Amino acid sequence: MRAPAPRYTPDLNPGVIDLATATLGAMLVEATDLVGEVSLTIDRAQIVPAMIALRDTPGLEYQQLMEMAGVDYPSRPERFDVVYCLLSLTRNHRIRVRVTTDEVQPVPSVTGIWPVAGWLEREVYDMYGVLFSGNPDLRRILTDYGFRGHPQRKDFPLSGFVELRYSEEAKRVVYQPVSLAQDFRNFDFMSPWEGAEYVLPGDEKAPMPAPAQTPPAPLVVTPSTNVAAQGEAKGAPSPVTADQVQKADAAAAEVETAKTDEPKTSEGTAQTGAGKPHPDDGPAPANPDVVPGQGKGQNQ
Repeated sequence: MRAPAPRYTPDLNPGVIDLATATLGAMLVEATDLVGEVSLTIDRAQIVPAMIALRDTPGLEYQQLMEMAGVDYPSRPERFDVVYCLLSLTRNHRIRVRVTTDEVQPVPSVTGIWPVAGWLEREVYDMYGVLFSGNPDLRRILTDYGFRGHPQRKDFPLSGFVELRYSEEAKRVVYQPVSLAQDFRNFDFMSPWEGAEYVLPGDEKAPMPAPAQTPPAPLVVTPSTNVAAQGEAKGAPSPVTADQVQKADAAAAEVETAKTDEPKTSEGTAQTGAGKPHPDDGPAPANPDVVPGQGKGQNQ
């Protein structure tokens, strides 16, 4: 798969804008062809006749309304865009139509052209608060009963206005104002080795670092040097002094030397491995099946 979305045939777009401009006339506000997609901006009051012209004009013939969506631009006077995605089955081509509005001015409904627009307009109304005149059942469709505000607006708070819970006293689901368990925390993404100019949460329990002192002279450590013999090094303090450690090491060295100079002696056969191979004290019994010979041995 070379592209994440289906690609349009290159020879379809150039004639679409010219034909749509000639067909719509004053109803067309702007037409653009960006990244292979044709977008038409229509006058809000003329959206219904413009959609009929896009559906019935030969060469356009956008028979199906595939999707509707809303877009919020809070900085504009007419902050909302209502976007219609149309599909031409005969030409296998898609086009995007949009109108602009605000919180008060309604957009004419296109349910008389495409009945499926009833559900799609309810979704845009629920998420953005855009009103549609002529929709027979303009109610919320995604949020719960009693929901305040429109969650897809840019100025809608992340925590909402109210929250619901089950009340044991009322034996039903009740709504109450949002009460956050904790305030929003201010996260600092500074590197830990750079050091913060304030005390981080939890650091107030730690002991304050000691004031800077003159560093001691470096110690030369060899494999045979005892760290404790050079005084107290970094870490936990030693329970004994350096003189006691030196005396203990000297005594241990004398014991090892005495053991090495002592000659090896054997007090008995048990230490050398010599002795009887059997636990009995008498001679080995004679085998009755063996006839003694004339020699000294049993078989000689």
